[in-house]
Amino acid sequence: MSYNIDLSGQVALVTGASSGLGAQFAKTLAQAGAMVVLASRRVDKLKDLRAEIEANGGQAHICALDVTSLTSIETAIQTIDAEVGAIDILINNSGVSSTQKLKDVTAKDFDFVFNTNVRGAFFVAQAVGRHMLEKSQEARLAQPHGPKVTGHIINIASTAGLRVLPQIGVYCMSKAAIIHMTKAMALEWGRQGINVNAICPGYIDTEINHHHWETDQGKKLIQMLPRKRVGVPSDLDALVVMLCSGKSHFLNGSIIAADDGFSL
Repeated sequence: MSYNIDLSGQVALVTGASSGLGAQFAKTLAQAGAMVVLASRRVDKLKDLRAEIEANGGQAHICALDVTSLTSIETAIQTIDAEVGAIDILINNSGVSSTQKLKDVTAKDFDFVFNTNVRGAFFVAQAVGRHMLEKSQEARLAQPHGPKVTGHIINIASTAGLRVLPQIGVYCMSKAAIIHMTKAMALEWGRQGINVNAICPGYIDTEINHHHWETDQGKKLIQMLPRKRVGVPSDLDALVVMLCSGKSHFLNGSIIAADDGFSL
């Protein structure tokens, strides 16, 4: 038996799409046929990504979005709905980190992380979720026996939300909040056809941290990992596509560690 997942006709919003995992998620969903909306504060980098996606036969649309601004979130969702169509898939990926011991964390450090990772992620999911719930209700009235799942929200948490790591305690706290947020949304929205799940990536080699793995500290960390290696963004491709498809209709509120065994 083989599976062919086709996301044609689906609109997928990817936040934090300008680099790293967000850019990879966008390219992967476009390859699977989705119309991908690339959202980030760094619009110039989104233009390069859109060009790459289109050169490979995919479809992409750019939308400026600052997840720390409720006005920006609402404007972005309304713009997407008007220019592209109703959002079927949300990859809730925007995130930042801050490195220091807990005794040295300032209010500014704390707010920097939580305003994006928790507050921003919540209100993006809430705004998209409202539209998904309206669409789901309309679909159920039109087709009472139609698909039971009409929307997919995938929150990008972290292995750091499953186990505490040194020097990034506030980041760990924020990602633990995302895990609980996922469960709360899954419980409240699942009966109305919206599946909400979370992926907890482990250490992934991206443009943001690539230099770190060549340092003494980075090499030491690699030796502490279960299989002494870090992942690459494409390691999450199959999981992301599956969670965005009808093949995941029985997955709701799932917290999936994709970390090569690090959180065991």
